[in-house]
Amino acid sequence: MTDALDAIENIEDPEARVRAKSRVMAEQVVRNKAWSAERREMILELWDEGRGLSYRQIAERLGCKLSTVQDVFRGYTGSGKHRPKTSPETKKLSREDTDR
Repeated sequence: MTDALDAIENIEDPEARVRAKSRVMAEQVVRNKAWSAERREMILELWDEGRGLSYRQIAERLGCKLSTVQDVFRGYTGSGKHRPKTSPETKKLSREDTDR
């Protein structure tokens, strides 16, 4: 996959390079929703209502950040820049789960 992206970055004609990048970015927007939903389902499956892996173990296994896993359980789907403040109770629950 990175080879294909590198090939786009190496297009010599600036206009053709920007057109190719625009197509890739537009396609990714379409895929993001489905890919996020699939990741969410896998996170929930691995957690198995608390009987499965810890948040940290899930993050490591799926190659994502711990905060990404935590966001699934908080119901948060936005960007990292606009993440809501965590309540003290949510922090306590998150620490308990990540420590097990």
